[in-house]
Amino acid sequence: MFASLLIANRGEIACRIQRTAKRMGLRCIAVYSDADARAPHVLMADEAHRLGPAPARESYLNVEALLEAAARSGAEAIHPGYGFLSENAGFAEACARAGLVFVGPPPAAIRAMGSKSEAKAIMETAGVPLVPGYHGSDQAPDLLASQAAQIGYPVLIKASAGGGGKGMRVVERPEDFEAALGSAKREAAASFADDRVLVEKYLTKPRHIELQVFADGQGNVLHLGERDCSIQRRHQKVIEEAPAPGMTPERRLEMGEAAKAAAAAIGYVGAGTVEFIAEGDDFFFMEMNTRLQVEHPVTEMITGQDLVEWQLKVAAGEPLPMTQEELRLTGHAFEVRLYAEDPARDFLPATGRLAHLRFPEESAQLRVDAGVREGDEISVHYDPMIAKLIVWDRTRAAALRRLTGALASTEVVGTTTNLAFLQRLAAHPAFAAADLDTGFIAKHAEALQPEQGAASDEVLALACLAELLARNQEARRAAAASSDPHSPWWSTDGWRLNAGTHRRLVFDDGGGGGSEAGDPRAAVVHYLPGSLYEIELEGGRTLDARARMTEPRADGGGRIEADLAGRRLTAVAVWQGRQLTLLIDGAAHRLTLFDQLAAGDADETRDDRLVAPMPGKVVQVLVEAGAEVTAGQPLVVLEAMKMEHTLSAPSDGRVAALRYAAGDLVEEGVELLEFAAAEEAPA
Repeated sequence: MFASLLIANRGEIACRIQRTAKRMGLRCIAVYSDADARAPHVLMADEAHRLGPAPARESYLNVEALLEAAARSGAEAIHPGYGFLSENAGFAEACARAGLVFVGPPPAAIRAMGSKSEAKAIMETAGVPLVPGYHGSDQAPDLLASQAAQIGYPVLIKASAGGGGKGMRVVERPEDFEAALGSAKREAAASFADDRVLVEKYLTKPRHIELQVFADGQGNVLHLGERDCSIQRRHQKVIEEAPAPGMTPERRLEMGEAAKAAAAAIGYVGAGTVEFIAEGDDFFFMEMNTRLQVEHPVTEMITGQDLVEWQLKVAAGEPLPMTQEELRLTGHAFEVRLYAEDPARDFLPATGRLAHLRFPEESAQLRVDAGVREGDEISVHYDPMIAKLIVWDRTRAAALRRLTGALASTEVVGTTTNLAFLQRLAAHPAFAAADLDTGFIAKHAEALQPEQGAASDEVLALACLAELLARNQEARRAAAASSDPHSPWWSTDGWRLNAGTHRRLVFDDGGGGGSEAGDPRAAVVHYLPGSLYEIELEGGRTLDARARMTEPRADGGGRIEADLAGRRLTAVAVWQGRQLTLLIDGAAHRLTLFDQLAAGDADETRDDRLVAPMPGKVVQVLVEAGAEVTAGQPLVVLEAMKMEHTLSAPSDGRVAALRYAAGDLVEEGVELLEFAAAEEAPA
């Protein structure tokens, strides 16, 4: 076994690899970009080396910088993690030339599976079933369109060189094919430096089932069971589970043999995943990922094995630690991916500083794989994953209950996340019944979105208490520093000179309670003897309240324990300026304390502007200045976090002027073009 390991990655996978490597006694070397100089994976390592600026092309994808770091540190082996260079045959070859052990498959195996088209040809020869489609090298747009027509719509355009949903488009009609092809090719080129695609029949109600395979240098190959990854958005997995619901021993044997045949056909060594798409009694080879998968923890949970340990031992030349017959699958496991993204806006990636971050306590049945801490920034440069929550129990139903509890105990403030979406997904009756297919989220989209409407009376009352308790903290700090701590100016009982002991508070719950922006609600809080409050809400309802703050935060927030009209409630309050986030029973409610003096100076908000929904790069401008457009017409294509987002006209009107061109970098919220709605457009 080598003694030192450089992890050529970042985030949660770099932390996860280090946990196993350190347990095995290896010296761990981290690498980082300027954006990650104080990241957890850097602080966790025995030593760390800078690669370059924040963009991945100048840091984590910079082969020369990685090899220089390995040479400086004296590393004997490199683990690529997943993403970045993990499936880059050229990087694996460069490691070998530098005398480094590459913890992954041979370059020839990576290359064989790196092109989905070539992989399909190899699998066809090996007798592995394939989805009908075109996998050829001729990439002429007219040929691809004719092949799509021959296959029959709907079809799936898929990048030949990558995965993770990037460079993938479903096309329902022939007239949409050209635009979808161009978008898929651009996204594939940006993500994998290769714009080649393949075209396949799009199955209407498929399940995504993958087999974890492992092979050693002595010719042994086994599989460690399957994972069901059917719950997806944008062709990226949201929830994974193992084993797949409804899987029979006979079907597992059949799919397992096909997966092992796929690995053997390319002389595979190490950890890999053979992905199948299944519909009815049929299953078809989709692709093989020649690396460790994001969802590998669910396999570890049901097998009791450490797959990173297996990777390191196999890379050091050791045989597989067990045979297929010795392997046992026990219980059921789920993994959810907690992302900084907005499900209400088609899962657009989000950015921001994690002002508050709490995970449930880990145990043998609950695991959290995270690569960020409270205070860290979710930037535009990398994948916006915050953490993975993994649970295990003896049955699927018990594991699902454990998952629901873990999600309810997770707290995130500072960026928009999919946490509430995951909670609703895990609680959905169809998911509990294992009625799964890759269209699940689209089919149940309405039920999975947060409920609309203003914040409840209880939420508004808790917001008032959060403001009062924040001011109490401020008063106590001032009194402690004052030369006269008994001054009534520092009291916390609402005392005012020549005024009644009450306060009027106005909160705008737009966007937090799910209501439209600009929905101010007022409440009058009366101070009563004995640290009691009477909260008089708009509409005439009055609530008696008592509250105290525990675990106070520097921002004035903390954990609130309240009694509202005889009902016990607990909430976490986090302040960011005048914006308050209340975490109640696993749900986040965002409200803004209304400043009436500043309200008159606020800019008028308009719904007919075309603004950037996130920081990114303008890829295409699809119209010219002066063009008349209709509502929904594509105007600008923006790229952020390696994904393309098409922005459309908010209404009928005219493009008065263009403010940005292709290649320009833009910040979130900037107006991309001057747009005049139809009623404003000159005759």
